[in-house]
Amino acid sequence: MPEEYRNGNLVISTDPARLDVDAIHAFLTQSYWAEGVPQDIVARSLQHALCFGVYDGTRQIGLARVISDFATYAYIADVYVLETYRSQGLGKWLMACVMSHPDLQGLRRWSLATRDAHGLYRQFGFTELQRPEKHVEILNPDVYKRL
Repeated sequence: MPEEYRNGNLVISTDPARLDVDAIHAFLTQSYWAEGVPQDIVARSLQHALCFGVYDGTRQIGLARVISDFATYAYIADVYVLETYRSQGLGKWLMACVMSHPDLQGLRRWSLATRDAHGLYRQFGFTELQRPEKHVEILNPDVYKRL
């Protein structure tokens, strides 16, 4: 059952049927973290995650995507609010909804990556990696250019 949070005309919903793939793709393809991402990749990523869409009426104005096993771990990705809606506390409200979602309680670890929103995430307990030497990754930043 989808969760829904309201603040006047604004709604945050986990209902996958409400997601506007065109709007999400339009934003992500211009973002620093997913520049040039194909629309079919965006659609597939939304299908395999718990998505929190932010809406002004029926218009999608933001998103947070959570990849999780719903038992031990969650990774937060693709967090955004359209520029014309920023500085209104929507990012903070969005993160509060993500962090309080009933299916995401009691997890051992949360993670995310950001270039410039550390202050927002610190408000929810996120810190720099405590033991970065234990973390490894495969980074393929140009993957969308080769598809």
